Amino acid sequence: MLTALAGGVGAARFLRGLVRVVAPEEVTVVGNTADDDVFHGLHVAPDLDSVTYTLAGVESPETGWGLAGETFACMDAMARYGAPTWFRLGDRDLATHLFRTERLRAGATLSQVTTEIARAWGLRIHLLPMSDDPVATRIEVDGPEGPAVLRMQEWFVRERAEPPVLGVRFEGAARAAPAPGVLEALEVAETILICPSNPVISIGPILAVPGIREVLTRRRERVVAVSPIVAGAPLKGPADRLMGPLGIEVSCVGVARAYADVCATLVVDAGDASRVAEVEAAGVRPVVTDTVMRDARVAAALARYALDAVA
Repeated sequence: MLTALAGGVGAARFLRGLVRVVAPEEVTVVGNTADDDVFHGLHVAPDLDSVTYTLAGVESPETGWGLAGETFACMDAMARYGAPTWFRLGDRDLATHLFRTERLRAGATLSQVTTEIARAWGLRIHLLPMSDDPVATRIEVDGPEGPAVLRMQEWFVRERAEPPVLGVRFEGAARAAPAPGVLEALEVAETILICPSNPVISIGPILAVPGIREVLTRRRERVVAVSPIVAGAPLKGPADRLMGPLGIEVSCVGVARAYADVCATLVVDAGDASRVAEVEAAGVRPVVTDTVMRDARVAAALARYALDAVA
């Protein structure tokens, strides 16, 4: 049994490789839900949906999120009424959010709905939200009129991750409980994988849910992470705009230091081979390979390498 902590497009692409080298039924994925938000009255879960669509093979190849061949007639129609449409929801993607929202309003938990959606797309992995309780990432920024607090999607999508970051917090995390099955999956996993996700806003919220970090700390020798930073820059997303202001070096060394208490092994890209001694100095064992997932074949090789690093 394997358990992976996941958030963002990088994680989804890594998981696509993982299920090529191990049976999907043996994999449990704990997804970040602190990016979830409500748009047009609908509960949208971007990270859970990115994993679902990518593993179903229907994701947009251009963006890594949303559905391939999507249309946006509904968003265009909403704009006619002056509704904010900066967070673009595709016409077919809307069905997922409509279904999720209806089920939640009927009393289902996010865990139950996530399982239903995953099964509807033919997924054989076990996909779990990190919590059924609401947790929300809030980004404190230096705005034109002084410090301001933005929802994560406001900062990332609407503002294009441009406002300088002053701080990050995860509202509700201290009161949240791990979703049913999360702690059990971490306890029994032969290997725990931290996907190549943004360490601040994708993995950080998962570790902030009480009980999760404690299990990883205790099982640290079975935890392997893949650095999302290559040669001092993220391959995708705004990790550098978050790590630096929070005092985390934007490098594989910074990732190693951030994960040192929960992770014994870090997979770093061949382009960072010269920094393995610094990773070791952080108390994390480095292993070096190609981490740039140009296609599913490379993602599968990376997943196999990460598993072998622990074995």
